[in-house]
Amino acid sequence: MALEPGEEAPDFTLPDQHGNPVKLSDLRGRTVVLYFYPKADTPGCTTQACGVRDHRADYQGAEAVVLGVSPDPVKPIAKFDAKYGLGFPLLSDEDHSVAEAYGVWVEKNRYGRTYMGNERSTFVIGPDGRIREVFRSVKPAEHDELVLGALAQR
Repeated sequence: MALEPGEEAPDFTLPDQHGNPVKLSDLRGRTVVLYFYPKADTPGCTTQACGVRDHRADYQGAEAVVLGVSPDPVKPIAKFDAKYGLGFPLLSDEDHSVAEAYGVWVEKNRYGRTYMGNERSTFVIGPDGRIREVFRSVKPAEHDELVLGALAQR
């Protein structure tokens, strides 16, 4: 089930890298950039997360809250945050229920091995809780340009 612009974003509560619960509906009234990444501290995910870190002022200027979601447990995402000084919420979706709700938990194939994982995807959610933009199969190095461009057009 792929979510589309105009649909209500499924609510969730997930622990961040510090173990604190983050509830999407608590962010109503703000624009949320919700991005799903496959695995903390891997090359593509590091490029993407460091891009968000490096564009922090641009996201703040757009009045957007950025949340990264992976199936990693809290401890590895805490290490990932500390190692790269990311400084924004990274959420642990160990049972991949949120990824499933957003339609990004997909079958992948790498080196002949089939497995399930997060499709690198980003959802821009408006202050009203509705999805405004969806970017699927995002290239890590192009992520910020795409998302910040969408935020500038609202």
